[in-house]
Amino acid sequence: MTKARLLRARYRKILRFASRYIIQEWWFEVALPRLGLAIIGRRGRTARIRGIARHFHGLAIELGGLMIKVGQFMSSRLDVLPPEITSELEGLQDEVPAADFSLVRELAEADLGVPLDRAYSYFDPVPLAAASLGQVHRARLAPDDAELVGFDRVVVKIQRPGIDDIVKVDLAALRKVADWLNRVAFISRRVDLRALLQEFARISLQEIDYLHEGESAERFAGNFERNARVHAPEVVWERTTRRVLTLSDVTGIKISDRAALLAAGIEPAAVAQELASAMFDQLFTHGFFHADPHPGNIFVAPARGAHPGIAQGTWSLTFVDFGMMGEVPESLKGGMQRLIVAVAARDAKGLVASIRDMGMLLPNAEGEPLERAMSELFDRFGGMGFAELQKVDPREFRAFAERFGNVMRTMPFQLPENLLLIIRAVSVTSGVSTALNPAFNIWTAIEPYAARLTRNEGVNAIRALSQQAAATVGILSRLPQQLENLSLLIQREQLAIRTPGLDQRVRAFERLTQRVLSAIVFAGLLIGGIFLKQTDAVFGWVLMGASVLPLLHALFAGVFRRDRSLR
Repeated sequence: MTKARLLRARYRKILRFASRYIIQEWWFEVALPRLGLAIIGRRGRTARIRGIARHFHGLAIELGGLMIKVGQFMSSRLDVLPPEITSELEGLQDEVPAADFSLVRELAEADLGVPLDRAYSYFDPVPLAAASLGQVHRARLAPDDAELVGFDRVVVKIQRPGIDDIVKVDLAALRKVADWLNRVAFISRRVDLRALLQEFARISLQEIDYLHEGESAERFAGNFERNARVHAPEVVWERTTRRVLTLSDVTGIKISDRAALLAAGIEPAAVAQELASAMFDQLFTHGFFHADPHPGNIFVAPARGAHPGIAQGTWSLTFVDFGMMGEVPESLKGGMQRLIVAVAARDAKGLVASIRDMGMLLPNAEGEPLERAMSELFDRFGGMGFAELQKVDPREFRAFAERFGNVMRTMPFQLPENLLLIIRAVSVTSGVSTALNPAFNIWTAIEPYAARLTRNEGVNAIRALSQQAAATVGILSRLPQQLENLSLLIQREQLAIRTPGLDQRVRAFERLTQRVLSAIVFAGLLIGGIFLKQTDAVFGWVLMGASVLPLLHALFAGVFRRDRSLR
């Protein structure tokens, strides 16, 4: 069968699968209820949905390519899909049999422009790892290239032959399915499938552009250049193209291998803490993060003592595979920071407000059900680590998960761009950290960042108040001269005004502006004292005490004068 026919057959197979189950669900969820037989549809719904997910799992394994990515992508869409689907797809691994090496060699040599035995002094034909979009081989650089870059051991990532065409076909089929589903009112109200597919397509196309991945690796390394604990491989640009990526070989101890870590004298609990810290730095400091930090993409390496700032006998984390990266846009950053502060403070109302600020809830959405659910979550499970959660009665977990899941699925959620990747990155990081240290507590790990964000908010508030006070002082400093000029114009009869009580109005305006200024100074002193008290208790209390004077002036200035004027 020709390549074109194979691609058409692939396209039709995806559409047949989708149409079969769309018709099936229409029958059970729409047709039967209209015939008064809704109970039949409800009775077998769980088993039916699980069956769909299981059959999709089989289709993805059979077709490979982008369909495996679809399963992985959708397994994290807890806001859209029921747990019967997400749990079935969680086990879908991005691992497929290796491609024929002769085809891999042909692709690499076409892109590099030279035979493999000239580009590399050694190239292992057996892949180190094979995935749906590409595979990785160990190699050694030719002597001239090794002398230029300063090392010879490398790993070479090569696209699977024909993956470009497969991705195009898969995306075309998925767009057709999205158009079908978008005609269902219930689905179109719950999620924007076109936007969701556009996000998925963008991520997938970036993953098969190795020039983009190389740039991401260098950007990641630059962000952590002052952090001796976090590293990334070096890119050998002389041997890198859009379909071939050559990187320094940084293979070390797999982060999930507790036995190997202990044998190397490395404490797994410390590694878990460092991993969480590295992820939060990416999210809240750099705004550029690794969106797929699973154990296969992170190594732990004993330090060689060559890096400044890291002592002998210590270790560092090395991230690899920068195909799936995410950015935190400014529109999300503020809302995320408020969300972290709310989570650390167990503030359900603040958490829902931050979710709304990030655009996750439609403007007309009722937030009270979610607030109640989050309050219950914080009250019962807030602050618990994995070890403590293991002691909770599983029946209680199931009961809460059912109530909470129902609330989540009835809320009109729509995740903004990149927020899905953020949620995925944090959840994977939490899972890896918990595997390293069962007592790991994501609440505790996030609190230092919440405290820092709170301090920053305080500094910003003080700065804003100071700017407002300075602007008010400037207005007040110009006011006497302006009033004098106005009075002079009136005396010269150059300004005809026939408003009774002008002087009284001017004096009242002066008093009002003075009271406003006093209120601003009071707020600045009080907030400044509250935040400074944490580091300098004496000076903090002095500022808070001094704030009483402008407060009294703001409250009572002019009161006694008005009393006398009434007599």
